[in-house]
Amino acid sequence: MSASVLAVVGPTAGGKSAVALALAEELGGELLSCDSMQIYRGLDVGTAKPTADERARVPHHLLDLVDPDAQLSAARWAELADAVLADVRARGRVPIVVGGTGLYFRALRWGLVAAPARDEALRAQLYAEEAAAPGALHRRLTTVDPVAAARLAPRDLQRIVRALEVAAHSDRPLSALQAEHAALAVERHPMRVALLDPPPDLLDARIAARARAMLEAGLVDETRAARARFGPAAPAFASVGYREVCQFLDGALAESALELEIVRATRRYARRQRTWFKKERDVASFASADEAAAWLRDVRRAC
Repeated sequence: MSASVLAVVGPTAGGKSAVALALAEELGGELLSCDSMQIYRGLDVGTAKPTADERARVPHHLLDLVDPDAQLSAARWAELADAVLADVRARGRVPIVVGGTGLYFRALRWGLVAAPARDEALRAQLYAEEAAAPGALHRRLTTVDPVAAARLAPRDLQRIVRALEVAAHSDRPLSALQAEHAALAVERHPMRVALLDPPPDLLDARIAARARAMLEAGLVDETRAARARFGPAAPAFASVGYREVCQFLDGALAESALELEIVRATRRYARRQRTWFKKERDVASFASADEAAAWLRDVRRAC
């Protein structure tokens, strides 16, 4: 099967962006960011968003879509990505998807589960319950959907709330709906996907270096300014890096501990990303950037 879309996915700080940028320059490509944090306008340092120079070298899409106080569902993101893919192809360019947000990627490639719609009243109630008793929602999920609870971290409130929402409005848990969808799904966009998965010790070192670089580049000031404009409850501030800085700004975390807490949280997130993408169908895994780039280059030339 020939593929018109290339993709580089994997854990954060693994080197995906550099591989995709080099390939885009070589192959006449354009990059589609598959990152649920790079969608936020004004959050550049903590999301490792492409620099102005990188954007000048290669067209980048799906960046800076919404403000930090907004949310963008995987379904809506996939709609936007569909339109970008159609445009890039129509201009004879090579679309290259790059990022580490597994749900966005799955929505684009395989589509999403047919599940009940959002219930804003129920969501507000659930978030209030969690605020009153941290950990309560994850504990409840273990009774209504133990499969989902086992794979979700207790802090992953967005997905926990969604699983509870589906359980409240469906006679089948979300995990069962997802398993059925995975078994029957057909690719929406034929892809050749490289999972860039460096050895754990190398990735840990890169994560530590990135955390320090972000702090030196002004992550605290960026977060402080965004919170002043959009409020501390904006969804973007619940993400790795920004969450820890917010704890520091609120006095709940010492400045001396900030860098280490960001590193720890990022490493946990990277492990979850690795687990997610290793379960994806038809993905080729590579430990080094050179190997991933060579494979994608060969795949493109064979199309």
